[in-house]
Amino acid sequence: MFRGVSDPARFRRWPRSVRRAAMSLFSILLGGALTVTPRLARLAAGSRAIAADSGIRHAAALRVVPELWVGDFDSSSADDFEAHRDVPRETFPAAKDKTDGELAIDIAIARGATSLLILGAFGGERADHEFLHLALAVRLAERGVDVTLSSGRQEGWPLLPGSRSFDVEYGTLFSILGFTDLDGLSIEGAEWPLDRIHMEFGSSLTISNRAVGPLTVSLGRGRALLVAQTLDRS
Repeated sequence: MFRGVSDPARFRRWPRSVRRAAMSLFSILLGGALTVTPRLARLAAGSRAIAADSGIRHAAALRVVPELWVGDFDSSSADDFEAHRDVPRETFPAAKDKTDGELAIDIAIARGATSLLILGAFGGERADHEFLHLALAVRLAERGVDVTLSSGRQEGWPLLPGSRSFDVEYGTLFSILGFTDLDGLSIEGAEWPLDRIHMEFGSSLTISNRAVGPLTVSLGRGRALLVAQTLDRS
């Protein structure tokens, strides 16, 4: 599952910086909103990058040169093509079974990605694409891929059965979005902690909580996503 790591459970307890060093990190540039904060720049540092269609517009702000630019290019302009004429392109037909973003992710995994930073995953003009990115992140996590979604102003992480700690600052506003009924849900280090509760799919119980210490979420059964509003506004 992880290159050079024989015990994935032990691997997940390592500090994030050490884990990232043992993995192949790719940044996927999507067309949603993106604000490049110092925190986001640190997360993306050292990653390889693949752009999906209009996501290429984030490359300059991130100071990265994608190794590949993919899509049907219906959202890219002549200025985009001129500015990034040296980036290799792979063109797909408009009539296809996957979005440009999912195609970029598939290619990153085929190139050895074990960790994905999906940038521009929130916002934009297409709510259907935004929802797809959230659901896709959960599916990728089920396949063993480490996934972080970010717009610079928001970050998201899949939640699967088990326990996970999150690197968020004191006072960070966060929500847990259930994709199924959730069983055995516990939240520690929050203004409103929970202890092994059952939560029905579609409940708003876990909307708008706040971190007041080291944040840890445990889940017995189900699938969800934690979305946090970042405090790094510089």
